[in-house]
Amino acid sequence: MNRTAAAERLADCKLAPYWWDDVPRPVFAEKPLPASVDVAVIGAGYTGLHAALQTARGQRSTLVLDAEDAGWGCSTRNGGQVSTSIKPSFDQLAHRHGAARAFEILKEGQRSLAFTGEFIRSEGIDCDFGAVGRFHAAHNAAQYEALARRVAAQPRGLEVDVHMVPRASQRSELGSDVYWGGAVYTQHCSVHPARYHQGLLERALAAGAALAPRTPVLRVEREGDRFQVHTARGAVLARDVVVATNGYTGGATPWLQRRVIPIGSYMIATEELAPGLMDRLMPKNRIVSDSRKVVYYYRASPDRKRILFGGRVSHKETDPRASAPLLHADMVAVFPELAGIRISHSWCGFVAYTFDELMHVGKHEGVHYAMGYCGAGVGTSGYFGMRVGQQVLGLAEGRTALDGLAFQTRPLYTGNPWFLAPSVRYYRWRDRQGV
Repeated sequence: MNRTAAAERLADCKLAPYWWDDVPRPVFAEKPLPASVDVAVIGAGYTGLHAALQTARGQRSTLVLDAEDAGWGCSTRNGGQVSTSIKPSFDQLAHRHGAARAFEILKEGQRSLAFTGEFIRSEGIDCDFGAVGRFHAAHNAAQYEALARRVAAQPRGLEVDVHMVPRASQRSELGSDVYWGGAVYTQHCSVHPARYHQGLLERALAAGAALAPRTPVLRVEREGDRFQVHTARGAVLARDVVVATNGYTGGATPWLQRRVIPIGSYMIATEELAPGLMDRLMPKNRIVSDSRKVVYYYRASPDRKRILFGGRVSHKETDPRASAPLLHADMVAVFPELAGIRISHSWCGFVAYTFDELMHVGKHEGVHYAMGYCGAGVGTSGYFGMRVGQQVLGLAEGRTALDGLAFQTRPLYTGNPWFLAPSVRYYRWRDRQGV
């Protein structure tokens, strides 16, 4: 695409999440911080709010702190795709942690998917939640065969409802010829992420949790059996602290900052499509991902009028105006019919990867945490936030299969992913080679 065409595609493009059109970031009057609380939660996304909901309903005074508006981060910037979310395979996990622990870790992913749907239904949250299924596309023939082998050899007790779709039948699932077939995971779901977040926020506040947005935490210090949480607006004494910052983990918690890798994930929304086009491109309303290491993920908007297309398109972190034409070109490679379609929204957010590609839940020097969802945290972030809240309450059901796992870092890594650009270039090369 030449520069003139790219500029035309970006004319009038909003540099904010499409989801915010329906649910703008909530505005709260600034209130004085309490001198002390039972529980201070750092981060007002899915993880933090689920933890806060548990502790507030458990009669613990709870304060949720966030550097920005509630849900400003990836909880309202994601693609709204809900899966079982555990990236390592059973064999990989068994090699690291033994077969029994591997089984339970993968079960936690399945529980997170079930929990998310049940929570939304039981709480009556109107957020366009639906079990639409996922089409996971193979970007070459070798990946299709590898995917078929994994589907045929699911570990006993961890089976999920999935079936293969060969390339000859692909258009029954996706109006594209770029892939080599794929697998349909029938239980995966879609959600309007900002509506989900808003419903969760409303329920946490109704339970008695207090919210302090635009209140950056500067540091957390131990004082006897309590913690002094220092913020830009003053300090709060807390008996328990939960860190739920994921891709926005910073210097306030340096031990955790060294253990997560912030990676920009970018999305665009198209203008409204002509009637009938969506039925050709996404006939079954699936959410879609593919087998590339540098992955693309996309779906129809809840009203089926737009394509929402996401991926990791930059060797270095950039802004959504620069990433938009790159994503548009990738989208057109999948759907050539969209070549003339304009972009209505372009935005980005930071997900948190870990060195073992596994989320982590635990406690360090008395501070609870849950983070590192590796770009697939819509379900697991809330689920493990809920479990951390239960752990703060001392409930046995708060235990998880991730408790006690070593949270790895690397020598000299302090939170600045200097290795990201060469890694992305390498994995793009591998994707092109058909690996």
